[in-house]
Amino acid sequence: MVRDVVVFPDRRLKRVCVPVGTPGPAARRLARDLIDTAASFPRTTGIAAPQVGELWRMCFIDCTGNPRVPDPLGPVVMVDPVLTHYAGDEVGREGCLSLPQVTANVQRGTEIGVRYLDPEGRRHEVVASGFEARVILHEMDHLDGILILDRVRSLSLDVFPRVRRSGRQRGKGGTSRHG
Repeated sequence: MVRDVVVFPDRRLKRVCVPVGTPGPAARRLARDLIDTAASFPRTTGIAAPQVGELWRMCFIDCTGNPRVPDPLGPVVMVDPVLTHYAGDEVGREGCLSLPQVTANVQRGTEIGVRYLDPEGRRHEVVASGFEARVILHEMDHLDGILILDRVRSLSLDVFPRVRRSGRQRGKGGTSRHG
């Protein structure tokens, strides 16, 4: 089911999410809703549970077809993700469904490792780099109540009005977007 996206300054976006633990039927429904909601925004590469009003540690990532990710992990729902490795730093422009009016320059790691459960409760550990690492880190930030505006060095120099493109207007526009 496609859900409405929570937009800043909604306080749920600044809350730390609770662990899911062993995923059950409600977690699997939320996973499907994250996938459906992300798909309703063209070019979106990720979305996190608090962006649809659920304060659970779950996010969806899909960089499939993005030219900056030649070998993507594919569509993946991460339940209770934990960062296991972080290397490098690079500044890049990010957008966010929950901050539809702006984009921002954000510094992120260039290579990461993440351990997580899938919605069926199976354990996974992956390594991601470049843009895909950026997307995962962006979505994991949402689980800790951190938005891109919290990551910029300067609100006056690193935040920009969003350039709108065609597509669903209540969420992200511009370049490839993360939740």
